Amino acid sequence: MLFLADAPPSAAPTSMTRIAAGANVPRKFLELILADLREAGLLHSFRGKAGGYRLSRPTHLISLGEIIRVIEGPLALVPCVSRTAYKRCLDCKSEADCAIRHAMMRVRDETARILDGTSLADATAEDLVAA
Repeated sequence: MLFLADAPPSAAPTSMTRIAAGANVPRKFLELILADLREAGLLHSFRGKAGGYRLSRPTHLISLGEIIRVIEGPLALVPCVSRTAYKRCLDCKSEADCAIRHAMMRVRDETARILDGTSLADATAEDLVAA
């Protein structure tokens, strides 16, 4: 996505071969990622000799949080604090009293705040400041 973010919006679609070479990602692995990103509505794909991929929205409207959720899944480090894939811990006696769960909720919330608040445009800016 960062590689595609550098392409001008009016540019021709970028081929998978070019993305794989530019991002230094194996083509077979990239195929799976691009398919997931396309299905999530973050990319448009074009068939044919001049086909390839293009971002579906301007870079300032795509957050790193969206991308990571598509590729990696929930942002939560433990399932008991996930908003999209909640699962109770087997050994937990009381979620309300679990200090680890409370800490992980803060980690989840801060991670989401940073990643959802950082767009592809922000991430590709040369003067990006560390959070």
